[in-house]
Amino acid sequence: MTIASMTGFARMTGTSGPYSFAFEAKSVNGRGLDIRLRMPSGWDALGEEARKRLGKVLTRGQCQVGLTLTRSETAPRLRVNHDILATLVEAVERAPRSQAVGPASLDGLLAVRGVIDIVETDDESITRALQADLDKALDELAETLAAARRSEGAALAQVITAQLDAMERLVAAARDNPARTPEVIRARIAGQIARIMEAGTGFDADRLHQEAVLIATRADIQEEIDRLDAHIAAARALLAEGGAVGRRLDFLAQEFGREANTLCSKASDVTLSRVGLELKSVVDQFREQVQNVE
Repeated sequence: MTIASMTGFARMTGTSGPYSFAFEAKSVNGRGLDIRLRMPSGWDALGEEARKRLGKVLTRGQCQVGLTLTRSETAPRLRVNHDILATLVEAVERAPRSQAVGPASLDGLLAVRGVIDIVETDDESITRALQADLDKALDELAETLAAARRSEGAALAQVITAQLDAMERLVAAARDNPARTPEVIRARIAGQIARIMEAGTGFDADRLHQEAVLIATRADIQEEIDRLDAHIAAARALLAEGGAVGRRLDFLAQEFGREANTLCSKASDVTLSRVGLELKSVVDQFREQVQNVE
């Protein structure tokens, strides 16, 4: 299983009888799952169905879903009221003939109010077919959006893996830094003690030696290196596990930042400080990327 990004876009279009429609869904990163709907009037039930179906394939992210529904211009449907027309014809036949009044014609009778009605509403078969087509398009929309997020997640996994590789190299550089060897540490502390002793009198050499040992112990970065190694291994395991691991990766990003800060504060050599600062830069980039992981 691969990870998925919270960024994605999907669009589904189609026609159904006299209607054309277009579904659109786009998602960005978010703390939880937030699905916002924009449906035509009278289609609220379809909107709630969209919320359910997207909720089955998405775990996190802010998602906006919209439907545009357009009815094509078609010739109006006419309905003749034959009862009224028959009544009018019968009345005309019974009416006395007069030279002053011409005989009634069919077009004249059809123009009488109520004889012909314009039917504007769709019949039930059109509505049922439209509902079925929109349901099918909604399924395709949800799957297309999920696939787009998985594709984006695959590219995101490569970026995050490269950042973990860079962190691993920097941690190894910190571990192997010459400034961490006992000989260098001993020489540096001895030099510092010598300068202090030359600066004045009244110092207890034994006490000063104990304080120097304590300072050297506190400056040791082995624990930070061990924890960074463990965090890198945990992040790689989460990428291999896949699925909705964004929150756990975000937690690891915080832990990376904490250890990198401590390493920098303990660094007693400029070369080690540079490694620590570069590590902090990579950790910041890592944190930015995992913000987009579902």
